Amino acid sequence: MKIGDKVSVVDEDLSGVITSVKGNIAVLKDEYGFTHQYPVDQLVPKDAGLYEQVRIEKKAEPRKVISKKHQKNHMVLDLHFHHLVKNPSDYDSFERLFIQKEKLMEVLDFCRKNHLKRLEIVHGIGDGTLQKMVWDVLESQTDMDFYNKEILHHQSGAVMIEFH
Repeated sequence: MKIGDKVSVVDEDLSGVITSVKGNIAVLKDEYGFTHQYPVDQLVPKDAGLYEQVRIEKKAEPRKVISKKHQKNHMVLDLHFHHLVKNPSDYDSFERLFIQKEKLMEVLDFCRKNHLKRLEIVHGIGDGTLQKMVWDVLESQTDMDFYNKEILHHQSGAVMIEFH
């Protein structure tokens, strides 16, 4: 260290210019004109040129894993029968409706158990039997709000549920 070097003090928020060095003690003047005495081993050179030769390595930041219950996307349940079973033609209309109702109840329980906030139920537009069953089940439930997914509240093929 020599007179005129810019330095910072270790473990303190203080920097300045060295005005004199006497043995192991250096005197520095801060930006406000005050002088301070510190041992030389407590001072660190403040030179931007020190780091010019250092190669900078950019590391990829790890992706943050988001749990399912904190995802922004809501869960979607499609009640079209061909999505629920392998051979839809093996079932009569009563069995179809019963299986769809059981699947709906199972998913509602899953959402409550896992604290999901939103669920979209796709029932489609048909003769209205499945849609009526879905609305009847939802009206019998508590701690939830539900509404038609479409802006126009008629001929909607989906219902959006928000759990409390």
